[in-house]
Amino acid sequence: MTGAAIAVLVVSAALLLGTGYLLGRRTARSLRPSDVGTPVEHATFETLHTASLAAPPLRAGLTEESARRAARRLRSLLGTDALCLTDRDRVLVWDGAGHHHGKDVMEHLKALLDNGRRTAFDSGCADLDCPLRWAVAVPLTVDNRVLGALVAYAPRESAVLARAAGEVARWVCVQLELAELDRSRTQLIEAEIKALRAQISPHFIFNSLAAIASFVRTDPEQARELLLEFADFTRYSFRRHGEFTTLADELHSIDQYLALVRARFGERLAVTLQVAPEVLPVALPFLCLQPLVENAVKHGLEGAVTCSRITISALDAGSEAEVVIEDDGTGMDPERLRQILRGEGGASTGVGLLNVDERLRQVYGDDYGLVIETGVGAGMKITLRLPKYRAGVHGS
Repeated sequence: MTGAAIAVLVVSAALLLGTGYLLGRRTARSLRPSDVGTPVEHATFETLHTASLAAPPLRAGLTEESARRAARRLRSLLGTDALCLTDRDRVLVWDGAGHHHGKDVMEHLKALLDNGRRTAFDSGCADLDCPLRWAVAVPLTVDNRVLGALVAYAPRESAVLARAAGEVARWVCVQLELAELDRSRTQLIEAEIKALRAQISPHFIFNSLAAIASFVRTDPEQARELLLEFADFTRYSFRRHGEFTTLADELHSIDQYLALVRARFGERLAVTLQVAPEVLPVALPFLCLQPLVENAVKHGLEGAVTCSRITISALDAGSEAEVVIEDDGTGMDPERLRQILRGEGGASTGVGLLNVDERLRQVYGDDYGLVIETGVGAGMKITLRLPKYRAGVHGS
């Protein structure tokens, strides 16, 4: 092959490589995610994306901080010159042009805050350079309560903006309703924990202190240890932070509780504890096991002439931890148990069982309620499963 032929081949190869490179770059550019789909599809994506960014702040409720963080996204959704969010008393945030209108907004909203009906009004601005000449205001309502308003400003009257503002305000109301539900759920959980704390029998406290007192002269060191156990148990049971705890902390509290019970009943109570170390970090609702153990102690000691046996196990079950609490006590009629778990047991009967069952189902779903095996004179076996990981469930 001559040198001229070789040169032609080299030039041809270079041209092919260059053409391929340019085509590749063009193809790569044409497949960028932002260029995929029709203009309508792209606009839909942008709208949904903007709405998704505005949602998290609003899930905290209608506050100055949440309004500030959401306002720019909401104004982008409406494509308007200015937008403000208010509560019933004041402007929470102003986003866009014409901040001087903020001082007059609440005057325009008096009727809306009273009757919950949207309104539109001329801005009445004397500044010739101000683009804000017209506004539409939509109430923000939750459970038929007017919490505030969304106000959108524009250079001229616009039926399209009025409809759009109504839809955006409705979406904001949905986020605020979810925030209310979150608050209600938290308050419900707090109320349930208070009910459990109230169930920690005053008799148990008095009897524990009496048992401790009985050792003061005969065994001062034992009395000191029991007093420390009692202090730690009550401190844990009445703590005020976090709705979740770890299996390790819950089992430690149970061990302190049982130490106080054994101080009173001595050899009448035998406890076997079996725990797999790998499940100790698993998170679960606060005060979830203690009521079950207290129930086992109560029913185990009832009618026990010699010794009552209680077995507590927390074992690894793959993606879950399985906790079993079993006693050999008096047991219960299964129909009576079903009544208790339906909330028909009365104001003071089975509060602990019902409370724990409801909270487990609320946190993990209906598949994770208590499984209880019992019969009259046959003792009771309570099994609960705890996912090792569940979003939003973290021990504190």
